[in-house]
Amino acid sequence: MYIKFDGFQFSNYFHIEFMITLKKHTSQILVHILFWMLFIFVSLFVFSQYYWRENPFLQYLSILVVIVYANNYLLLPFFIKKRLYILYVFVFAVISFFATQLYCNVFAQCGCSIMKCLSDYLWQTLVPLIFFSFVWMLYRFLDKQDEVEHIKQEHLEMELKFLKSQINPHVLFNNLNTIYSYALEKPNETPELILMLSDNLKHVLYESNSETISLEKEIQFIDNYITFQTIRTEGVKHINYSKSISSYQNQIAPLLLITIIENTFKHSTLNSDISVSITEKNGILECVCMNDYDKDKVSNEAFKIGLQNLEKRLKLIYKENYKLDISKDDRYKVYLKLKLS
Repeated sequence: MYIKFDGFQFSNYFHIEFMITLKKHTSQILVHILFWMLFIFVSLFVFSQYYWRENPFLQYLSILVVIVYANNYLLLPFFIKKRLYILYVFVFAVISFFATQLYCNVFAQCGCSIMKCLSDYLWQTLVPLIFFSFVWMLYRFLDKQDEVEHIKQEHLEMELKFLKSQINPHVLFNNLNTIYSYALEKPNETPELILMLSDNLKHVLYESNSETISLEKEIQFIDNYITFQTIRTEGVKHINYSKSISSYQNQIAPLLLITIIENTFKHSTLNSDISVSITEKNGILECVCMNDYDKDKVSNEAFKIGLQNLEKRLKLIYKENYKLDISKDDRYKVYLKLKLS
């Protein structure tokens, strides 16, 4: 989990962790209390012929509690850690047998035979032992699942940050090159480009760290990028850029569309037409990019890496809520459809 190291974020993180731990332990305590209450009620009132006042059941209960929690905190962790499952079953059976004989011959003094004693009283030893062993293994399984999910989440966040870090330099270097060439030819118009670059830097370095941002910010970033590319490729490529957005308030993962659009410019041929279309309606966004291309370079790994990274991000973030199609007919076409949040 990514933590910003300021006082509020740090304390808030530990507060959440503390509340989760407290909730988990509270649920375990409640399970234990409810079980023992039910066990005592059933023993003393449902099976009263075995456990009435003259029968010292409550004295044995204290011994049974010691056996149960010794099993939970000592035997189970030890044998499970060592993977000695068969030996644990044997020890479990021995404890149950001797605990039952202890109750019959020492506490109840019923004078029963071994088999009679087991048939009448074995359940009161087995039930709590089996129940709390099951509860222990259940919570252990849930803890392991939480740990696995936590590791997966950290891995996803790290992978997403890595994939985004591969995108950022391409966009910024292209913009810097454009400003440099423009400063030589039209220095009076350069300040406006620098201001646009400043907005793009803010978007890439700060806003893109969020899981999602408003579609308005992402489209503004695209607009600036298209402007830079229009200047940079003036007289060399013809750009047809169109957009139709019904709501700019929808949320989108940052720096997704730029991968397709940048690829379109980067790998288009000279004196070619480039088409970029972005539409959004009812929370469904479609981005279509087309360009002329050199068929000999399509198999180049450098040509594919941007789209491969894009697809990885889409799978991590949108799972089943996206569609990505790539066609290579007369023109290279990339179609992306997203269900926005």
